[in-house]
Amino acid sequence: MIEIRSVRKTFGPLEVLKGISLDVNKGELLCLIGASGSGKSTLLQCINGLEPIQGGEIIVDGVSVHDPKTNINTLRRKLGIVFQQYNAFPHLTALENVALAPRVVAKRSRSDARALAQKHLDHVGLGAKAGSLPSKLSGGQQQRLAIARALAMEPTYMLFDEVTSALDPELVGEVLETMRLLKAEGMTMVVVTHDISFARESADRVAFLHQGEVCEIGTAAEVIDRPQQPQTQKFLRRERQASLDMLERTVA
Repeated sequence: MIEIRSVRKTFGPLEVLKGISLDVNKGELLCLIGASGSGKSTLLQCINGLEPIQGGEIIVDGVSVHDPKTNINTLRRKLGIVFQQYNAFPHLTALENVALAPRVVAKRSRSDARALAQKHLDHVGLGAKAGSLPSKLSGGQQQRLAIARALAMEPTYMLFDEVTSALDPELVGEVLETMRLLKAEGMTMVVVTHDISFARESADRVAFLHQGEVCEIGTAAEVIDRPQQPQTQKFLRRERQASLDMLERTVA
């Protein structure tokens, strides 16, 4: 499991995470929701060790992420992370993009790495695009390529940071369906999202972050349908109105 204990993170005088504590259980999909600037993406980067912390502790399967004695590169093999931007190598095919880390980092043979890459491209529905360059893929396909690339390192946990926010609305569904597939297979996931419908339908638990703190956490029904805190209620009202406005623009 992932244990987050009183984690503090600052950028200069700005305190972004203010003593956050929560657990992520094996096989769970935990969605983090909240306004921009509430600390959601920063928390993911702290879990992965991409950002140092100024207080508290993050423990992954009994290993303290930010302990100077921890081999962070070894630990990161357990923690696949997918960002909003696809970050694919433009000169490599989809297959070569996915095979690169297993070959270079995990020291797999070229043939093993390519076989593993093909397996994960098939897994996310991109098997037929193995020979395509990223520029020939749609945004949704490029995001699924990023997911396949993370899965190729065979992580225990997957961290998703706003992976659909840069996509056109008609491409969002294919990426969310890939994430639902991973959940059905038992993958443990922490998902930062503004897609409240996805959080309601797919999350085991939802945590609402507000100004660097966990304001409310519980099942999707508890947090989204029956929020107790005024900040959560206000945020969800605003998100519902934004969704209605977008729907009206689409219909018009």
